[in-house]
Amino acid sequence: MYEDIRDLVSGADAVVVGAGSGLSTSAGYTYSGERFRKYFSDFSRKYGFDNMYIGGFTPFENMEEFWAYWSRFIWINRYAPIPNDTYDLLLKLVQDKDYFVLTTNVDHCFQRSGFDKQRLFYTQGDYGLLQSMDPKGVTKHKTYDNEQIIRQMVEAQGYEIAEDGELLLPEGVVPPMRIPFVLVPNCPDDGELMTTNLRVDMKFVEDEGWHQVNDRYGDFIRRHEGMNVVYLELGVGANTPVIIKYPFWQMTDRNPNAHYVCINKGETGAPREIRKRSICVDADIRQVLKELVK
Repeated sequence: MYEDIRDLVSGADAVVVGAGSGLSTSAGYTYSGERFRKYFSDFSRKYGFDNMYIGGFTPFENMEEFWAYWSRFIWINRYAPIPNDTYDLLLKLVQDKDYFVLTTNVDHCFQRSGFDKQRLFYTQGDYGLLQSMDPKGVTKHKTYDNEQIIRQMVEAQGYEIAEDGELLLPEGVVPPMRIPFVLVPNCPDDGELMTTNLRVDMKFVEDEGWHQVNDRYGDFIRRHEGMNVVYLELGVGANTPVIIKYPFWQMTDRNPNAHYVCINKGETGAPREIRKRSICVDADIRQVLKELVK
């Protein structure tokens, strides 16, 4: 099986990587358990949620508390070191190929691991960006880098940031569950409160960069129509199948020279129409990638 996947990738004219949350989970980005308790046990005690994902939808008491939570969340999932080498292994697999990445992940791991940013399409946003809560006019298509303000927020809670970006809490420090009001971000262009640039409602901002890479992805797909293409799907679940999974199935079905490879722990499969040109691996993505790049 691993040899078959290696041969497909090696002989492909192009590889289209479709990455979902399972890829980052394999890379160590777990949203519950010890990693959650280390940074959010205070919020857990107050509000009763037991993972970061649910915490992101919690109605906090005020914006100071909202940003205390989200600044910790963003820092450890966007700016702190990537927990393991999963993304490095994937780069080794495809770096010599004509590849493009389509992903619903918002943690920026591809670019931080050395993937060509011109070949990355983050469809659902980026933890590293903010937008206006009520985008209109110029802000309707504008996002804002947040590293500096997020750093100030976590430091205001007593955290320290190591040289490599790890978020540290000095011994004896009890972080407040709020940031100073002066750090609550307002949009510099329209004065509205700001929020995360994540696709959670119809106000999600698709900025100029989003549209440029959307065009590049569409052009990449068109240029390789009918060619030997491997659609490599990694960790894509059933939450948003219309973004990656269904299009990969359809493009494989339309192109008799294409192959579909799905690697996902606990959730794999391919429709009958493309089954003979599909390889599905139900296993941890990191462990599979380690075998593929031996």
